[in-house]
Amino acid sequence: MKRARLIYNPTAGRELVVKQLPQLLTKLEQAGFETSCYATTERWTAAEEARQAAERKFDVVIAAGGDGTIHEVVNGLAGCEHPPKLGILPAGTTNDLARALRLPRDILAACDVITGSRTTLVDVGKFGERYFINVAAAGRITEVTYEAPSRLKTMMGPFAYYAKAIEKLGTLHKPFPLRLQTPRGEWEAEVLLFIIANSVSVGGFERLAPTADISDGLFDVLVVPKTNMTDLLQLATLAMKGEHVHDSRVVYFQTEQIDVDSPETLKLNLDGEHGGHLVGRFEIMPRRLEIFCP
Repeated sequence: MKRARLIYNPTAGRELVVKQLPQLLTKLEQAGFETSCYATTERWTAAEEARQAAERKFDVVIAAGGDGTIHEVVNGLAGCEHPPKLGILPAGTTNDLARALRLPRDILAACDVITGSRTTLVDVGKFGERYFINVAAAGRITEVTYEAPSRLKTMMGPFAYYAKAIEKLGTLHKPFPLRLQTPRGEWEAEVLLFIIANSVSVGGFERLAPTADISDGLFDVLVVPKTNMTDLLQLATLAMKGEHVHDSRVVYFQTEQIDVDSPETLKLNLDGEHGGHLVGRFEIMPRRLEIFCP
């Protein structure tokens, strides 16, 4: 019998996983999985539990929660020599990775994807000792995702981000100096937004990186140089349709590695979580994890 470790955030999605846990376990048991559970208690407990599950040679690790929970589980698995297969039950506010993988929004239906046994190999990004599977970003607007309180996200869902964005509205168009170097050249400018995307869906925008492929061994890099608030709002409207990448106000390219530097201390966003400071090398780990998908 296959062994599965279900790691879940008990507060995600207005406690959605907790409410449906009996049905989830029944589905997994009927599919031949011997399943045990772990409820996260604080930051990075999901990462440690995933790492231990890999050491104990579980066949499958299932991350149930939002993008933050998935980010931690990926960090627990990506550095392992032979990581277990990864299942995802999306129960968060934006569920970017789940959107990119076209997983059902209903977690019971997403569980059926896991029991269906179809998988795909996906790339993972690496920055220092940290891993990310969906996005690395910097800019005032990216700070909204990890500054919105968990309790507020539980109560309000996506509106928690909107409320935080309104609070920071006056600083969103403040630029910062950035220097980028890839194997093909260098670029330097003052920018408003810097994004390294591994999939098409970022921050709830389902076509923010429209050419991204989570299994192609490449990052999609999007930079918005210094501009005014009017232009920024226009680009946001274009981004809803994926048309922003053709606009002259946007820099968009692909690379397997990128070095980033800035004289300013900038907060780094990794998969919606605070990831330290934006200085260093980002590199792709091609087809690093095997994930269940439709």
